[in-house]
Amino acid sequence: MLQLGMLRDLAVDGDVASVRVVLTTPACPLKDRIQSDVAAAVVGVVPGINRVLLTWDSDVSSTRGLPGRQEIPGVRNAVAVSAGKGGVGKSTVAINVALALLQAGARVGLLDADVYGPNVPIMLGLREQPRQGADGRMQPMAAHGLKVVSFGTILQPGQPVIWRGPMLAKALREFLYEVAWGELDYLVIDLPPGTGDVQLSLAQSMPMTGAVICTTPQDVSIADVSRGIEMFRKLNVPVLGVVENMSGFICPHCNERTDIFGSGGGRTLSERYELPFLGAIPLDPRIRTGDGDGRPLMVAAPDGPVASVFREVASHIAAEVSKENFAATAGPVMPGPRVPVNR
Repeated sequence: MLQLGMLRDLAVDGDVASVRVVLTTPACPLKDRIQSDVAAAVVGVVPGINRVLLTWDSDVSSTRGLPGRQEIPGVRNAVAVSAGKGGVGKSTVAINVALALLQAGARVGLLDADVYGPNVPIMLGLREQPRQGADGRMQPMAAHGLKVVSFGTILQPGQPVIWRGPMLAKALREFLYEVAWGELDYLVIDLPPGTGDVQLSLAQSMPMTGAVICTTPQDVSIADVSRGIEMFRKLNVPVLGVVENMSGFICPHCNERTDIFGSGGGRTLSERYELPFLGAIPLDPRIRTGDGDGRPLMVAAPDGPVASVFREVASHIAAEVSKENFAATAGPVMPGPRVPVNR
């Protein structure tokens, strides 16, 4: 931690040492471990010190300087949420992870780039169209503290998107560079399913910190996801890890677990490709009902068990982002155990 500059403003008052710990993300999953490591290094080791008080701060790392990529002003990290096929709950994961990062104290934006099925406005209760600011740039809409831009807010209800690649690329560039995003620690991007023009345009135009892969446990979804992982690798976009969604249903009446779509597929996939397993999100009726009334689960039931899983998934994603940025600027990643969600 000393080498990384995380410990600052050390002071001693009697037998109490105080120090400010500056994390690379406010969603750090290792706060408890850091607390115990600092205490173990000081208490009983440094003469006269019997207690350590930590205060927490954060300075989110950023993805910068990728050759041939145009940075988005003010955006430190862009994290894409992808799926090999539709129907795996990718948008639900993107929205609730973005909200979990926001609730942890980060500045977060959400770009709904799923041009063929832009459901984010419905799930967040957004019905108006974005406005143009005095500088001519589009102003993001606000939803539960998130800054949101979506293709769904510029289309008429039921209007299909029948665009060729160049038109998609132009529209995406406007959503990236002609939007007044402001200062963001994380821009979460909800991608269309599969491998296509949108993924290619984003990877070739902007510095993407990494991609999160969503899957459900069954074999068909896993086969499709494998193609997505290979696509990102060929595009030189780091894959931050795998999230298994719809991972079992726990009956609210008897607490019995039923693996409707099987179980363990996401973890098996992560092991096969040597990727972090970011977590297993169970089925919960509140996810569906929350999406329907514009209040996602992280807003409708922030203290529930599934919200806790989303927070853990978000913290692991943030940790992987920090590792990627550190590796890009300072050499090999510092060794340390991963802390997978195991539910």
